[in-house]
Amino acid sequence: MGTYLTLVRRELGGYFFSLTGYVVIATVLLLLGISFAVMLGAYNGQALDAPLTELFYSTMFFWLIPLISAPVICMRLFALEKFSGTFETLMTTPVSDRQVVGAKFTAGWLFYALTWLPLLACLRIVHNFTTQGTPFDWPVVGTTFAGILLLGALYVAMGCLASAVTRNQIIAAMLSFALGISLFLLSFLKFSVTSQAGWVAKTADYVCLIDHMEDFARGVVDTREVTFYLSFTVLFLFLTLKVVESRRWK
Repeated sequence: MGTYLTLVRRELGGYFFSLTGYVVIATVLLLLGISFAVMLGAYNGQALDAPLTELFYSTMFFWLIPLISAPVICMRLFALEKFSGTFETLMTTPVSDRQVVGAKFTAGWLFYALTWLPLLACLRIVHNFTTQGTPFDWPVVGTTFAGILLLGALYVAMGCLASAVTRNQIIAAMLSFALGISLFLLSFLKFSVTSQAGWVAKTADYVCLIDHMEDFARGVVDTREVTFYLSFTVLFLFLTLKVVESRRWK
């Protein structure tokens, strides 16, 4: 465990000692700010009959954050070390492949989670000026952040796989973005098969990220959705582990 935590601190510290980390933070702040401004402009002077979290989720800028930030966060995890030649040095130290993959994923996921903290301030500001005297709905905020973190875990896991298969950070980011946007676009498959029955409609409903996030934003935690995110996160991490282990066969 000590070795694993040391690797996590090493990877997490790399974000704060490089320009990439601050570019990601600035980009997320910009997108959250635009989402905040769009929401205020759209609902100014109107009575709100939905949770504040659902209003933030409904903007496209909300979805751009994981689609853009995760590839940039993860592109350096394996690709940079392979390019600089430090990856082989790391793998010759007394650490296992699982510890390396797990530590890099954990560091990327924690940094992703940190970039979302300003959303809490946005929700508090809107709450203070729109629902005076009403208690802040912490449970709904908690489920919303749970959905954000589960979605981030899946996208970071895909980013780890993309970074592990190449030495070029730009290619890693492009591969990760392609995987992420493909999964997101599958969400719209549901709207084209709503009139159909059978496994196609059920599959489209199961992979619909938009519906998943809508449930979390409303305070609903469905175990099927949690299982979806966790199972695919584990799948992509397993594939990343196999890519890392494949160096022994070369």
